[in-house]
Amino acid sequence: LIFKPRTVKSTSINLQGCKIVSAEAPGPSQKDGMAAASQGETGLGHERLGMGTKRSLSPKLSTASEPAQKVQCSLPPCSPPPPDDFEEIMRGAAPPPSPSTAFFRPAVDRGIKYLVVSGGVCSSLGKGVATSSMGALLRGHGFRVTAIKLDPYVNIDAGLMSPYEHGEVFVLDDGGETDLDLGNYERMMFLNLGRSNNITTGKIYDWVIKKERKGDYLGKTVQVVPHITGAIIEWVDRVAKMSTDGSGLPPQICMIELGGTVGDIESMPFIEALRQFKFSLPENSLAWCHCSYIPNMSGQKTKPTQHSVKTLLSLGIQADIVICRSPDPLAEETRKKIGNQCNIHPTRILSAHDVQNLYHVPGILADQHIVGLLNGILKLGDLDVTPSPFVIRDRSLRSLSDWKNFAQRVDRASDAKPVVIAFVGKYNKGGGDAYQSILNALQHAAISQGRKLQLDWVDAADLERPTGKESNSEAQERFRSAEERLQAADGIFVPGGFGDRGFDGKARAAGLAREWKKPYLGVCLGMQVALIQFAKDVLQLHDATSEEVDTKKESRNPVIVYMPEISKETMGANMRLGSRWVEFVNPSTSLVAGLYGGAGRIMERHRHRYEFNIAYKVAMEKKGLIFSGQDESKERMDIIELPASAHPFYVGVQFHPEYKSRPAQPSPPFHGFIAAACGGSALQDLHATSRKRGSHPHWSPFMLDAAGGC
Repeated sequence: LIFKPRTVKSTSINLQGCKIVSAEAPGPSQKDGMAAASQGETGLGHERLGMGTKRSLSPKLSTASEPAQKVQCSLPPCSPPPPDDFEEIMRGAAPPPSPSTAFFRPAVDRGIKYLVVSGGVCSSLGKGVATSSMGALLRGHGFRVTAIKLDPYVNIDAGLMSPYEHGEVFVLDDGGETDLDLGNYERMMFLNLGRSNNITTGKIYDWVIKKERKGDYLGKTVQVVPHITGAIIEWVDRVAKMSTDGSGLPPQICMIELGGTVGDIESMPFIEALRQFKFSLPENSLAWCHCSYIPNMSGQKTKPTQHSVKTLLSLGIQADIVICRSPDPLAEETRKKIGNQCNIHPTRILSAHDVQNLYHVPGILADQHIVGLLNGILKLGDLDVTPSPFVIRDRSLRSLSDWKNFAQRVDRASDAKPVVIAFVGKYNKGGGDAYQSILNALQHAAISQGRKLQLDWVDAADLERPTGKESNSEAQERFRSAEERLQAADGIFVPGGFGDRGFDGKARAAGLAREWKKPYLGVCLGMQVALIQFAKDVLQLHDATSEEVDTKKESRNPVIVYMPEISKETMGANMRLGSRWVEFVNPSTSLVAGLYGGAGRIMERHRHRYEFNIAYKVAMEKKGLIFSGQDESKERMDIIELPASAHPFYVGVQFHPEYKSRPAQPSPPFHGFIAAACGGSALQDLHATSRKRGSHPHWSPFMLDAAGGC
């Protein structure tokens, strides 16, 4: 190539808004061009080639004598985000009715905020208490809340689970037999939930399989993703819109508790469904709160929590808040270490240390600004908190000061004179979880009386007189000791139960309470054994029994019989379940009706498959027993009592009043029982006050009355 000096013409090139203007300059010599090239400042000039013309490359050297290049920029604005493929494809059309196409996505309500609570390290961390406490605080700020429990077990519901392993079965108004955590939600958030608020793996798979059999999936291969996860999302979205606070308005915030422990194989579909669910919602619509455990072994250890949060992260979930359960308050150093290792700001690492009573938990979380943190994540300020007439009339615990005052009342009651209740149960070894609602109802009543509740757990089997091979010195001593403990108590309580173990012991407890004129309350089976023992002792029907234990039909006096409409083929959800009307025969004279404020009828929750044989009703009434409550058909007896002239307080109820007891709103039968056990004029004062106050709508369908109140 021959380099010739030449003149470069002015050029003007537009490159996406940048106009580069070159001035006219002479071309350098070959020597100068080589020097410029060695310095990395080479420019190339291109010359159009014609026929017979040689192509020449002329390097260009910028010198100080040359005019500087002028760069004029007018950059375009940033491009808008790409459209959502699903919304773009489905624009103007509804989503497919089932996940049979590649574009299936469950339609969800985009106006509700969600707070998911999971647990790690170990079970029994108190996720239910944390969920309920946060819900109570949000409710205190005027938000309408609801709650959903996700249980990974394959059972359809909790109805057939052993109370030793799983705790009590909590019954809802619609007859749903659910996990005990739903009882926590109802008590702390003052809700009225339904069976759909408890989602189990069994329910989801049952629903999906039924849809597959109907052909809803159009022949597609039904898989965990997207079909099972899609069913979970659809169920959560549907239930989250149901009003549960009595206002009739849709909830604004839905609390979701994920049962089990993160990392368990059975909870994987739920975690994946919630991960997908989050991306079906707008920004700031779902917050994830993870509960973990901080053991104290020569200092607070954070490794279990680190691994738990990272396990959650490996499943595609970044926790927004971590609640740390520990015996002592979380040290600042521990808080910072967890935040650093888990990629969470230390202000979002909260301490949930041991407290004197659980009603302090809302205050503990509020002191760490939990609502402010949730507001920052969920933008709660965008929600309308205009109080409805329901909230204005509401007399339940709502504000933070209400909860703090009630917690202080509990503390004062724990220092007061104890009221001793002999608790004659058969699931005592299962701990307090087997009778959680009953314990709460007894505690609510004791707090209202300003007394400390002291339970003496008596195994019902110990009250059965030893016979035959079992009649040894040790058994005789247990029998004698159990009877002495009953006599020393201020009141005797007999809860419900199933099966023949301890049946005769419960009946004996009911008979001794009547004989000793000691305050007695029997619930469900507790009422049935009281009737059987009354038939034995007063009517002299020594073979009186229940068909539940008389499987060989040897007795000629079945005082308790199997309900005719209940099938004997299956057991699950095969009872008289849910809220039923109970009508008082004579409200003006009934002690129990007076405790309910003189109401003519009430609505309480039932769970039984055996009932009183009304063939013995007249004979018992002649001996002084009062059947004060019955169902609408007047064929089923729901309440029995002895007159005040014969006994200070002897009451049996077929329903379960403990399920509707609330803090500062104790269940009337339990309240009357504890007042009678306290002695003096406590029962008479309570009875007079209740009648003066009038009936309460909580004991009728969950609704408002003209006078207001909840």
